[in-house]
Amino acid sequence: MEWFEALILGLIQGFTEYLPVSSSGHLAIGATLFGIEGEENLTFAIAVHAATVLSTVVILWKEIERIVKGVFKFRWNDEMRYAVNIMVSMIPVGIAGIFFKDEVAGVFSEGLLLVGCMLLVTALLLTFSYYATPRPKEKISMRDAFVIGLAQACAVLPGLSRSGSTIATGLLLGNRKESVAQFSFLMVLIPIMGEALLDMLRGGFSLEQSGIPTLSLIVGFVAAFVSGCIACRWMINIVKKGKLICFAVYCAIAGAVTIGITLLQQ
Repeated sequence: MEWFEALILGLIQGFTEYLPVSSSGHLAIGATLFGIEGEENLTFAIAVHAATVLSTVVILWKEIERIVKGVFKFRWNDEMRYAVNIMVSMIPVGIAGIFFKDEVAGVFSEGLLLVGCMLLVTALLLTFSYYATPRPKEKISMRDAFVIGLAQACAVLPGLSRSGSTIATGLLLGNRKESVAQFSFLMVLIPIMGEALLDMLRGGFSLEQSGIPTLSLIVGFVAAFVSGCIACRWMINIVKKGKLICFAVYCAIAGAVTIGITLLQQ
């Protein structure tokens, strides 16, 4: 992997992790275009996912600090309730990771046709959430947290945007825009870190086996971190203004183009 390829893929990961356009789908497309696969792709994916986790911590540090301080007061306050909701939201993706790991891994080998189809599904979800007018709620309930977690679990499919699915689901349930965006970004921190740790323990992160130059890995990490910081802050403002329909149009076009190119190559 050349450094400029790592730069492009790092930027793709950083921006698309937060924008509702599917980071896994875009990384799959980018990796296919550059001919990157196997250990090289896995090692790089672990590195750039770690970078986007770090960007979330940096941008939402004040909120994370507030929640942690509230939790260590050891009483049922707003912060403890929020932390419990985050834990509840992780149940579906935890079940999927433990019991359906092989099936999920097999899905990623299905090629770009599935990516294109899931991008169209992402477009539909964003469109529904844009035009829906549910009764507004002040706070995310435990039930809503679990349903949003189900959306996150479904988003393991490449091309189905995690942020798009969780934010759209939260909006369809009637939660406030800014609350849903922040919850969507915080709820994914532990699952991503846990998955990266498991991959590293299984030997998935290996510079020697992947053959990625150290410079390329550093460039990809920095690119993902910087673009992640920009996209995280930008996305929160976009959700507040209710402009998700623009991303629905993009996902529809990207999905249709991906499907068309894939079918022509068969």
